[in-house]
Amino acid sequence: MFALKAVAAALLSLTMLGTPAGGPGSGEERGKLPMTGAIGDFVPGVIDDPVHDPTVFADRGTYYVFSTGVLNPADPGGIFARRSRGKLAGPWESLGAIALPGWTRAYGVNHLWAPHVVQRGSWFYLYYAASSFGTNTSAIGAARTRTPGILSSWHDLGPILTSDGSKNYNAIDPMVFNDGRQWWITFGSFWDGIKMQRLKDMTTPYGPVLDVARHPQNPPDPIENPQIFQHGRYWYLLASWDFCCQGVNSTYKTVAGRATRPDGPYLDRDGKPLARGGGTIVLAGRGNQIGTGAPDVIFTHGRWYMVHHYYDANAGGVIRMQIREIEWDRAGWPRFSEN
Repeated sequence: MFALKAVAAALLSLTMLGTPAGGPGSGEERGKLPMTGAIGDFVPGVIDDPVHDPTVFADRGTYYVFSTGVLNPADPGGIFARRSRGKLAGPWESLGAIALPGWTRAYGVNHLWAPHVVQRGSWFYLYYAASSFGTNTSAIGAARTRTPGILSSWHDLGPILTSDGSKNYNAIDPMVFNDGRQWWITFGSFWDGIKMQRLKDMTTPYGPVLDVARHPQNPPDPIENPQIFQHGRYWYLLASWDFCCQGVNSTYKTVAGRATRPDGPYLDRDGKPLARGGGTIVLAGRGNQIGTGAPDVIFTHGRWYMVHHYYDANAGGVIRMQIREIEWDRAGWPRFSEN
């Protein structure tokens, strides 16, 4: 019975992640994918093609990556979208932005942040953050559609979770998943780290706010971008440690922990709880890719892949995206090839 439940949970997890039936393209590369097309660019006054905090999913033969919007105080950018009708490696094309919901302006936004997209039945749900840098007066909003590639079809559902100076957490960087029986939302950035809460439906958190992960340096607790998924008998938590948004001086890196239950406790390779500052570094800067963080995962063609952003040292710190196959060592920990 336990095995059947585990299989059912895994299948639900794959559906939630948007795994395409048959999969786009004719198969996927291994290791670090050779990315092509619109993978992020910036030339002042010419092009602003943002790919910060990417989320990846698939629908009917097409891959999508949504990301943080264009930074513009005068005209804040909504969530930015791109797609690949080929493989995860591309070629990628930019589609533009989903319109900024008017209610988010009350949070002093210069753009919307850190989206995550999941599928439930025929509906796709988009979760995103509305905040201003360095504050926890923040909100997580949601939208939904049946046609994710038609940006005007996204219907905004308003804020679903908020924080302010009275809270010990920051309601940004949302990630939603299903464990086979229950939907969850996990979120958080700095303050008291990564949190988790049950969802009554796709937009109603309820119950206790659980502590999931913190940075060993507290304060300021520089951890954010949680991502939870199931592989084999374990649930894995990926998160970003340290500091983004400083170009080639960024220190972002991706850390991991795992648990036998979706709500934890998550432990690192040495057995230290992530809720007490544990974390195993699985990806840090490599070559020209500085600040490798903000992970999201997708399962396709029988393998797991992770998308992340980085600052390109060969282009003065332009923000780009990279997708890598998640490989697994003999102890069941994620790893990433050098090439």
